[in-house]
Amino acid sequence: MIDPVYPLDGPAGADLLRRWSEPHRRYHTVEHLAAMLDVVDRNAALADDALAVRLAAWFHDAVYDPRAADNEERSAALARASVPAHLADEVVRLVLVTKGHATGTDDRNGSLLCDADLAILAASPDRYARYAATVREEYSFVPEDVFRAGRAAVLRSLAELPVLFRVVPEREEWTAAARANLAMEIKTLG
Repeated sequence: MIDPVYPLDGPAGADLLRRWSEPHRRYHTVEHLAAMLDVVDRNAALADDALAVRLAAWFHDAVYDPRAADNEERSAALARASVPAHLADEVVRLVLVTKGHATGTDDRNGSLLCDADLAILAASPDRYARYAATVREEYSFVPEDVFRAGRAAVLRSLAELPVLFRVVPEREEWTAAARANLAMEIKTLG
C-alpha cells in the first residue's frame, strides 16, 4: 500500500487510490504511481518544491480514460479541487506538463516529474516489453493497425525530444536505455 500523502490523507487519498485502481487500467496503475513516487522521493532535493511534485505525481493520471483526449485537463481540475490553495497552481501546472513532457531547463519541478513519469522508458528490455503490452491492453478497443500507427507516432514524438531525462543523476544511462527501447518498439510496430 502506498503511504498517504500530506495533505491528502483520509477521503481524498482514498479517492485517489480508488482511481488508480480502476479495473480498466493496465499500466496506469498504483504500480506506476509507486514507481514515480520512488523516483520523486529519491530525488526530492532536485526539486524546488518536492511536495508539489509528489502531489502532481498522484494527480497526473488520476483521471484516466484511454478513450478520452482530455485526461490531463480533467486530472488537473481534480487537483485544483483537492489540494490546498497555496499548492494548487503549481500542482495543476505540473499535471499539465505531463501532457507533452516538455519542460524548460530551469523548471526543476517539471523536470523531476517528467523524469519520474518517463522512467519506464529506461527499464530493462523485458520490463519495457511488459509495459508496452499493458499499454496495448489499455487500448484493446483500438484496431491493431490504428493502434500501431498511433503508438508509433507517440513513441517517435518521445524519441524526438531533445532531452528525455533532465535532472535525475542517472539521466545519461536512462537516456541510452530509453532510446534503445523506443527504437526497438518503433521497429516492431512497423
